[in-house]
Amino acid sequence: MNRRQRAAGALVGSAVGDALGAPFEFGPEGAFSARFPAGGHGGEMCGGGGWEPGEATDDTQMALHVAASLLERGGLDLPDIFARFRRWAADEPKDIGLQTEDVLTSGMPWDRAARAHFEVNLRAAGNGSLMRATTAALYFAPAGQAATLDAARRIAALTHGDPAAWEGTAVFHELLRLTLDGADPLGALPRVLPLVHPEHRARYAVVLAPSWHPDDATEFNGAVWPCLGSAVWALRTTASFEDALRAAVDLGGDTDTVAAVTGALAGARYGLGAIPARWTGPLHVPLPGAGEKECVVRVAGLVEIAGRLDAGNRPPR
Repeated sequence: MNRRQRAAGALVGSAVGDALGAPFEFGPEGAFSARFPAGGHGGEMCGGGGWEPGEATDDTQMALHVAASLLERGGLDLPDIFARFRRWAADEPKDIGLQTEDVLTSGMPWDRAARAHFEVNLRAAGNGSLMRATTAALYFAPAGQAATLDAARRIAALTHGDPAAWEGTAVFHELLRLTLDGADPLGALPRVLPLVHPEHRARYAVVLAPSWHPDDATEFNGAVWPCLGSAVWALRTTASFEDALRAAVDLGGDTDTVAAVTGALAGARYGLGAIPARWTGPLHVPLPGAGEKECVVRVAGLVEIAGRLDAGNRPPR
């Protein structure tokens, strides 16, 4: 499988997971299998809860705004990403995380807003920086480990002042980088964990351990470490893209984000061709804040963006 197929699989897979999980968000464990007990029969992109069938949420919308900034600015421009996020938030998206909304609507400058929020609330380790990370991970992967870890932490810090969120996003970036190169992300975990800041390493070691199960989580999977741990668990306990996504959504809770993170890793692992056409067919990403009256990105657009991201930050040969 070539790298381009893995990159496209990651971005399309993340969006598919987002849209598949959205109607089940905050629902109980097992709700997806209760409604769709057997795979392969269709109808799973069912919509509901305010979402159209196949409609992706804020997870993918924010990821695409990050992609637009990276590609148009030719690299990491943090004030530009923050400004795009603000325009998106002001354009009334259907869904926006409470913490992210607080930061983006605070009126504070890009390099102060998230830090100020954290100083007041003392907790800001939601999975909102992880859910949007696929596009940046694709862009910085060719530049190597140090570059992708640094970018992950800096982009996460735009909206999440808690360093725990930065570290989870960095782990995801590195796992995706390795998977794009054809490595086994699960086998790479022992090499990735030492890259986590020592203050946060223990909590990530727990949720990424082979023996961990999402039922063991001590926090809701809307927090960054159980969200990432649940995605890795779904990848570890299944053998196909479809089964990994079914397992992720069946966990309940923050289903769209857990499935989006799972979909990115599974899409990179199994490739674009492994994603069921019955899921990609209805997939669409409305994009508030894009500066157009109606902007909707579909699968072909996601594949194109993934290719541009993968090619956009390659060192000269």
